[in-house]
Amino acid sequence: MTDGSRSTPAPHLPLPPELPLVDEPGGTDVDLKTQIVRFAATGGLSAIVDYGLYSALFHLGLPLSAAKAISFIAGTTTAYLINRRWTFQAAPSRARFAAVVALYALTFAVQVGINHAMYHTLADEWWRFPAAFVIAQGTATVINFIVQRAVIFKIN
Repeated sequence: MTDGSRSTPAPHLPLPPELPLVDEPGGTDVDLKTQIVRFAATGGLSAIVDYGLYSALFHLGLPLSAAKAISFIAGTTTAYLINRRWTFQAAPSRARFAAVVALYALTFAVQVGINHAMYHTLADEWWRFPAAFVIAQGTATVINFIVQRAVIFKIN
């Protein structure tokens, strides 16, 4: 600019916080078996975060879908932070982060919807609450792995 003022850069999506891990050579060239094992381990940890918070919030009186929505956000945030660095060994990317946000919005609707439907469809037994969670979580996990491996972590 000629008037001496500086222009401000266009706003960008923020990058997610980083985990303190050592970066290894990256990309999706990590073999499929390693990715599946790492994705499953990460998913297990994230499911513990998700289910623990879901159970606590529901039993503290939050409505079923509200408890599941909050726990889903906590669980998927945990999963993304670990999967990006460890499972798929991908460099930070705003485009990738935006794609993950879109994917998680889709799987949020799928998971909360399936959880709600299964909870109200299954017999009113002690196992209804965890069974609804497992069915919804399993469906979302399969969708997440396929889309992340085939699309998102191939974005540069």
